[in-house]
Amino acid sequence: MNRSGIGDRPRRREDQRFLTGAGRYLDDLAFEGLAHAALLRSPHAHAAIRGIETAAARASPGVLAVLTGAELRADGLQPMRPSLETNAQTGERLAFLPQPLLAEDRVRHAGEPVALVVAETRAQALDALERIAVDYAPLPVLTTAAAARAPGAPQIAEGVPRNTCLDWRWGDHAAVEAAFAQAAHRVTLRLRNHRIVTCPMEPRGVIGAWDAVAGRYVVHLSSQNIHGIRDLVARALAVPPAAVRCIAPDVGGGFGAKNFLYAEHALLPWAARRLGRAVKWIATRSELFLSDHQARDHAAEATLALDAEGRFLALRVASEANIGAYLIGGMAGVHTNQYVHLQGTAYAIPAIALEVRMVLTNTVPVGVTRSPGFAEAINVMERLIDAAARQCGFDRAELRRRNFVPAAAMPMTNALGFSVDSGRFRESFDAALVLADLPGFAARRAESRARGRLRGLGFAYHLKGTGGAPQENVEIRFEADGSVSLLTGTQAIGQGHETTFPQILADRLGLPDGLIHLRQGDTDLVPIGGGHGSSRATYMAGTAIWRAAEEVIAKGRRIAAAALGGEAADIRFADGLFSLAGSNRSIGLLDLAGLAREAGTPLDTYHHWTRQHMTFPNGAHAVEVEIDAETGQASLVRHVAVDDYGVLVNPVVAAGQAHGALAQGAGQALLEHAVYDAAGQPIAGSFLDYALPRAGDLPAFLLAFNPSRCTTNPLGVKGAGEAAVGGIFPAIGNAILDALAPLGVTRFDGPATPFRIWQAMQAPGDRTVEP
Repeated sequence: MNRSGIGDRPRRREDQRFLTGAGRYLDDLAFEGLAHAALLRSPHAHAAIRGIETAAARASPGVLAVLTGAELRADGLQPMRPSLETNAQTGERLAFLPQPLLAEDRVRHAGEPVALVVAETRAQALDALERIAVDYAPLPVLTTAAAARAPGAPQIAEGVPRNTCLDWRWGDHAAVEAAFAQAAHRVTLRLRNHRIVTCPMEPRGVIGAWDAVAGRYVVHLSSQNIHGIRDLVARALAVPPAAVRCIAPDVGGGFGAKNFLYAEHALLPWAARRLGRAVKWIATRSELFLSDHQARDHAAEATLALDAEGRFLALRVASEANIGAYLIGGMAGVHTNQYVHLQGTAYAIPAIALEVRMVLTNTVPVGVTRSPGFAEAINVMERLIDAAARQCGFDRAELRRRNFVPAAAMPMTNALGFSVDSGRFRESFDAALVLADLPGFAARRAESRARGRLRGLGFAYHLKGTGGAPQENVEIRFEADGSVSLLTGTQAIGQGHETTFPQILADRLGLPDGLIHLRQGDTDLVPIGGGHGSSRATYMAGTAIWRAAEEVIAKGRRIAAAALGGEAADIRFADGLFSLAGSNRSIGLLDLAGLAREAGTPLDTYHHWTRQHMTFPNGAHAVEVEIDAETGQASLVRHVAVDDYGVLVNPVVAAGQAHGALAQGAGQALLEHAVYDAAGQPIAGSFLDYALPRAGDLPAFLLAFNPSRCTTNPLGVKGAGEAAVGGIFPAIGNAILDALAPLGVTRFDGPATPFRIWQAMQAPGDRTVEP
């Protein structure tokens, strides 16, 4: 049997079952006596609840239960709390109101759950929803951070003055002011990173059950973080974590929307225990537009100081994040760690000062999507550099080259005290520009002009920290049939772990990777785990695999010494074979595992570790867009990227991950926008209103790699799934402005829909184009 190790390119083994319909997603699971649930969601963005009448719904055919906040209180369930409640840098407690599982006194966003109906069939549950009468008293609605912080604005949540969870100044403000005073150039830019809906292919869902024999809840769910959700579900159900088992079968994408706790995670197992039967809920796509955690919605005003030669002297950023109706999940960490971690990104900036605010509004709570916090910081920096070049007369590419942290300065420590271990920023940037054929751009622009189209060129450089939850573990089990089970607390949600993780272990142990099988997605299999977020899996699980393999080899040497008649110090291991130095005696690893099992000293190995550092994927993007001069229709026509993901376990899988990030970033830049009207109603409520990128919206990506080995882990890998999304969004924004520059347009925020571009072309100048 062939062996594929680190750097090889075997096809993804999981694709066989996915492409032939053999995957087992949540909706494919069968349960005896299954009941079905539906949720009544508020039609109001902000309203007091004066009463709920459920008698008619309870009498509806097939209805097994109608549950409200009153039943929750009676059973002692607790509201949801964020997984992080403090400022990650200062320890200061954030102001917030815990999120109710079912709203009882007030609803704070359209779509907030008010009641749960369980019936014999889904249709019966939906019919019963229509028979619940809720007496709402509408309240004033706030949909933007600016409106929520305005003097006299109504308060959304008790204990959150001015609707502000965090109002924080950080960095060296005095040094920044001093640098501004002596700067030859000061450039200010106002930016809005607009809100999006994450839209994984498989909708969220939960099947709750109660195991009466074991005395615990069993929760099947579509999730990318089952261990973290297990602990939070236990807190909501007021039981210890051991009383909750979470199982995630095949998961059809996550992108951050499946990272944190939702009310349904606790409501369904609670209902199952009350009824003594399993209860299922699978969201409709339109329901997810009302309930899935959304992303971005970040406004910033940034000022960059430069000397006469264009060297960056200081950066000041004041930002407001609209986090929706509740502080959820790890959003405190996004804005007090990830967003501030790499301000200034890949550029040498001596002084940085920040103002960061997190503000509640009457909109769906904001969670995370690819590169949360980091992408917002990259957008600020890359758009600001283009503005500086335009206003001060510098070449855009040369201005970046002049200010990149040089490879010789690695590891670097930025002005806020955070370190980056590796990267060749200027080299990757120059390689991208070569592939982009800059000398030929003038001819391409002229050809576009001849067809009535405006062509623009944009650049951006991305840099992201990856690591996520700081602890991870794996177990290696040598099975009696000669296979090897690899258990891990990370989760596969489409990244290719079933292929790449066995490659890592095969490389270390010299075994055919086809003998190694990944097992994950069940909190009973692995006691703890960090799930998948922040592109952590290959770094965190890969390091644990590497170290566990070292322990297997060390155990094996001792056992091989006894089997081969020598000393452990004389045992050599290579290519899956233990051999005694100076002899022709040897034994294969799998044969040795069999001997060890029979002797009662199996080679099975568990390893747990806690990271101290992160990895820092980075890369350069160069894009070209065409805009129809009459209609404003924008098209992405060229996209070149040169990325650094460190050592590539499987280059084909890494390229696929990068392509997905590029497509998602292009979708936000060109098409996607979660819009609310003044009453807090979502205008984008389905795919009829919300455009995801399709194949026809994207060019053929020209992707190359310029890896620098990461020094924070033994594999040398860097997270590959998210980083690229942070580069394409500002690159397209810069290209849009470059295309519109001949018309005098100097400011534009996405999405670059035809109407918004047409508006900008009709009234050019430094102004915001509203949706």
